[in-house]
Amino acid sequence: MRILVVEDDAPLREGILDLLRGAGHEPRGCGDGLEAVERVAHERPDVILLDVMLPGQDGIEACRQMRSRRCDTPVIVLTALGDEGDKVRGLEAGADDFVTKPFGARELLARIDAVARRARPSGQPERLEVDGCVLDLGACRVERNGHGATLTTREADILRWLARHRGRGVSRGDLLEHVWGVPRSLRTRAVDMAISTLRQKIEADPAQPRIIVSVKGMGYAWGPG
Repeated sequence: MRILVVEDDAPLREGILDLLRGAGHEPRGCGDGLEAVERVAHERPDVILLDVMLPGQDGIEACRQMRSRRCDTPVIVLTALGDEGDKVRGLEAGADDFVTKPFGARELLARIDAVARRARPSGQPERLEVDGCVLDLGACRVERNGHGATLTTREADILRWLARHRGRGVSRGDLLEHVWGVPRSLRTRAVDMAISTLRQKIEADPAQPRIIVSVKGMGYAWGPG
C-alpha cells in the first residue's frame, strides 16, 4: 500500500518508513500538516499516518482539511499516551483509528491492515432500495431521482449497522464501538455529525428523515422497519 507518514520527529519518521518498507509497503514521509494536505490531494495514498503535534498546522486540523476536500482515505492519528482529548477531536475531524505513542511495530502494522480492509469494497454488491433511494454499499454510491453521490466507507458501514439492526434503536455508543472502533464511553459528537452529513446525501428531506430516524434518548434507527 501507498502510505503517507506525517511526523515531524525525523528519527521516528524514518523508523516508521523503514518498518513499512520492510513490511512490503510503499511509504513516503513529510513533517508538516500543510504539506500533508497538499500531498494527499496529489498522491492519493491508501492510508495516512498523522501525528497530532505538527508545525504549520496540527494533525487534527490537517485531517479536517482533508475531509473537507472529500478525501476518504483512512487516517490513523498518532496520539500521546492517555490524551483522550486528541482522540475526541480526531474523531470529530474524521479520523478512522488511533495509535498511542509509544507503540509497537506489530500493533502499528495491524492497525494499518485493519483500516485498509475496512476501506476496500467487499466485492459483493450490497444494494438497498428505500424511500426512493438506491444505496449501493459495496460501491459506496447512492442515487435518488437520477442524481448520484459518493459515500465514504464509514457512511456505508453506518448504513450496514443500522440496516442489520432494523426494528430497534442503535445507541451512539454502539456505533462508536462497532463502526468507529473506539470505546463506547468516549464523549464526542462524531456520531451525530456523521449522521447529519449522511442524511444530506440519502434523505429526500434531511430535515424530516425517513431512512435514518432519531430515537430520543438513545441514538438512531433504520426508519423503514
